[in-house]
Amino acid sequence: MLLVQFKDPQGRRRAGVLEQDTIRVIDGFDSTYALARAAIRRGGGLAALAAESVGAATCSYQQVAAEGRLLAPLDHADQAHCFVTGTGLTHLGSADARDAMHKKIDGDVGALSDSMKMFRLGVEGGKPAPGQLGAQPEWFYKGDGSVVAASGQPLAMPDFALDGGEEPEIAGLYVIDDNGQPCRVGYAIGNEFSDHVTERQNYLYLAHSKLRACGVGPALLVGELPAHVAGTSRIYSADGALRWEKPFISGEQNMSHSIANLEYHHFKYPLFKRPGDVHIHFFGTATLSFADGVSVQPGETFEIEAPAFGPALRNQLALKELAQAPVTTL
Repeated sequence: MLLVQFKDPQGRRRAGVLEQDTIRVIDGFDSTYALARAAIRRGGGLAALAAESVGAATCSYQQVAAEGRLLAPLDHADQAHCFVTGTGLTHLGSADARDAMHKKIDGDVGALSDSMKMFRLGVEGGKPAPGQLGAQPEWFYKGDGSVVAASGQPLAMPDFALDGGEEPEIAGLYVIDDNGQPCRVGYAIGNEFSDHVTERQNYLYLAHSKLRACGVGPALLVGELPAHVAGTSRIYSADGALRWEKPFISGEQNMSHSIANLEYHHFKYPLFKRPGDVHIHFFGTATLSFADGVSVQPGETFEIEAPAFGPALRNQLALKELAQAPVTTL
């Protein structure tokens, strides 16, 4: 089942089940957040409640998308209560792209770069046996709900950025229940979007490079993630011509960490188990246009598509001028 959020022509929020080009509007819930909270209270699963709540009204997905009425597939009314985070070096082959940005050193374990050491930890211990604790992944913070762009909305690159490059990833979407238990609502395709030039200067700049916008959606996949997910990442020039294209793969079959291990190491912190909060957690990638020498320019468009997640995620890169806010003394 695929769920979407959107606005109707009157600007009211709606949630629906996406079937090919048809959105079947859900009655009684104006958001996937409200639907998820109700499913948590009731028990029995999100898909069952969504199926029961579908009404007679339908609309065209293509029309909603063309009119710019899509919303991210899960959000919170208070953006400060949505955490956007992620993990890196989690995919088989992901260290190659990372080391292309950093200094690659061949040799024994002691001579490996920090990125390669982290990657090796995941390969050796990222998929622990049931009941065992696995290796910690690389972890980063991107922002709160204000950094999330729905499909069709621009990805704003701050004017101080040195680069704005895509990272095609799968994100886990979560709601914390009233007892502090993380509940996975589903998965969505995402563009984690980072400043790779800043990161390349020094890997300790990773935290700075990740404080950027991201694209999520358009649809939320309810249920378990397929073991193998195949998709395509594309960049279109400002005049609509295809500039770059490359396949990507994800899913646990292609990862050095299990989803359960990544979730454990995120939600082990009490800060991330606050009742009512939303979490969007990116699981990493091994495919970057930056690694192929591509520098995306404002006005060009990212497209990330994977059939398991329905329609493609499309966002145009935009440059945002930021006013300086000097600190004053009270």
